[in-house]
Formats: sequence, C-alpha cells, structure tokens
Amino acid sequence: MQDVLRDHAGCTIRRATHKDLIPVIEINLKTLPEHYSDYFYEELLKDVPEAFLIAELEGKVIGYILCKIEHGFSNFKRLGFVKKGHLVSVAVLPEKRRGGLGTALVEEAIKGINLRSCHEFYLEVRCSNTDAVRMYEKLEFTATSRQKSYYRDGEDAYIMGIELARDKK
Repeated sequence: MQDVLRDHAGCTIRRATHKDLIPVIEINLKTLPEHYSDYFYEELLKDVPEAFLIAELEGKVIGYILCKIEHGFSNFKRLGFVKKGHLVSVAVLPEKRRGGLGTALVEEAIKGINLRSCHEFYLEVRCSNTDAVRMYEKLEFTATSRQKSYYRDGEDAYIMGIELARDKK
C-alpha cells in the first residue's frame, strides 16, 4: 500500500502512481471540459509527484489533484521571477462532492508544493464556478486578476493565488 498522506471521511489521500493515471484521466473526462494528453499526466507525475495526489475510496480513485512548478512573474507583485506552484486540475466524482474532499486535496497539494520551496501557489478557476471560488477563498486564496476569455468556450477565469507560509514574514 502507498503512503497515506491523510484520511478524510473514509477516503484515503495519497500520492498518485503510474497505475492511477487511467482512473485520473477517466475522472477528468467525466467531470471537466478541459482535457489533457496522456503524456501531460505522465510528465506531471514524474516532475511533481509531491503534488499529484489521488483520493481513493474502497480501492477506487474518486478524485485527484495535479500541479506543476513554474518560474515567472509573481501574482503578488514581487520583483523579479519567482518559483511557484500551479494547480492545473482538481476533480472529484459528482456523487462524492460536498464532503470537503476537494478542500482536503488542495490542502495536501499545498504541502507538496511547499516541499519544493515555492514562493506562491496559483490556479485558474471559471468565474461562474462560485462553489470552487468560495472553497479557494476559505483556503485563503485571493483573486489577483481576471483573465478574459481564458477558457475555450470564451468564459473568463479568475487567477487566484496564495503566498506560501515560508514567505509570510
């Protein structure tokens, strides 16, 4: 059995392994309009295993979060380039939502990103996804900008970020 990072309401949150990629892709296809190539998932698993996590219930993958590490301009107006985590995708099967599992996945991903000495962690979220925006705000993410027509269907996205604890001095 893989190392368990956290138990949450009967679910196990752990780092993903290669055998989890197919269930993760299936959840993405069922729950989100944005899809990625198989190669993309494999690269993120290889590059940032600390923040490619799955939620499992009775041996079945029911949710995931995947992140990457980037270098670029700060979302918080710091000078110069910073190292930052990017939450690429998080999803939980619809019948398993509303129990805090998405929040638990994000919290554990933040811990994983912190292991990589990042200055901040950010994400894009549909402006219409008020439940997700509220969840991120409860986790102390703030909307730093609005990206016009970010999604393929033309919807805007909020860019939301959080400065990581190591830099809050």
